[in-house]
Amino acid sequence: MLRWYWTLDELTALARTMGVARHGGKAALTARLAAALDGLPLPDVPARRRPTTAQLAEPVNGGTVIPAGQRCSQVLRRYFVDAIGPGFHFDAFMRDFIAHHPGRTLADAVAHWHATRPDAARPREIEAQFEFNHFTSTWHRQHPAGTRAQALEAWYAHRALPKPTSGT
Repeated sequence: MLRWYWTLDELTALARTMGVARHGGKAALTARLAAALDGLPLPDVPARRRPTTAQLAEPVNGGTVIPAGQRCSQVLRRYFVDAIGPGFHFDAFMRDFIAHHPGRTLADAVAHWHATRPDAARPREIEAQFEFNHFTSTWHRQHPAGTRAQALEAWYAHRALPKPTSGT
């Protein structure tokens, strides 16, 4: 199981069929399924996280304080698109700011967006759980004239192959 790429939908369906807890991140779900298939004790199931505070609701403005537990919601997206422009998107810098800076204001978040644009423009390693994004990014660098359809065709061929075993 661990040598193949699985979408979260595929993992969730398999977990439902096997009676394995379906919540948690993709890596945790994969670990539980692999243990179940190998007949090993299942890893602890993480507790479901529930927001401890209410999420921001409209109207919001630059003086609105970000509460602990705030998610990157559509309310925030609309505010940031209005304040920053249509090029706004929740990237790693903004997700981190929203998650780890409760008590700061939305105006602070806008300033953070502008301050992090030089770093955001630099290529970064894509995290392991985003294997599709990593593959397509690499594929497009290697095939600059390639189309999305060609990249998807290459992805489906790639994901049909087993992953190399560790050490190879």
